Amino acid sequence: MRETLPGLPNPHPLLDQLPGLYQDHDFLKRFLGALDEVLAPLLLTLDNLPAYLHPRTAPEDFLSWMAGWVAVEVDEERPDTQRRAVVAGATTRHRQRGTRQGLVAALRVETGVEPEISESGGAIWSETSGTGLPGSARPWVAVLLRVPEPARHDRARLEQLVAAEVPAHVAYQVEIVPLVADGRDAS
Repeated sequence: MRETLPGLPNPHPLLDQLPGLYQDHDFLKRFLGALDEVLAPLLLTLDNLPAYLHPRTAPEDFLSWMAGWVAVEVDEERPDTQRRAVVAGATTRHRQRGTRQGLVAALRVETGVEPEISESGGAIWSETSGTGLPGSARPWVAVLLRVPEPARHDRARLEQLVAAEVPAHVAYQVEIVPLVADGRDAS
């Protein structure tokens, strides 16, 4: 709910809309001044409506409301920039859901690092009938995250994220390893 701010000016004062003859009338000044005080938050909100409807500029309470519009959950404990990125990229991620790109995007938003994804699947085209199918018979996905501080990442939360992003019949594995100075893992 938007709050009223005392002394907030009306961008379009009602007294200025009257003919000059009535602008010096004391009763009209007080009456329209009171209406201006009530209308100012409404008019300023409407004047700035595009800013309310964009994830980068929306007020905090509107951001949570917008998350419901695009069917995503925003964790209030996360930094503001991350919550805004989740809402802003929701429609793209919905379109990519169940794909490698969708999983990479979801993990990148959650962790801030580029995950390494291995998978069993594949697709081929052949002119020869009876060509063997690519990949393995049992589908799986393995996620490897190389991060500076593995303890800062909640493994259960990441597994829950991967489970939500991959198709239901696909097995998954999440591995979080420390990143060392040369950019590789410590193992």
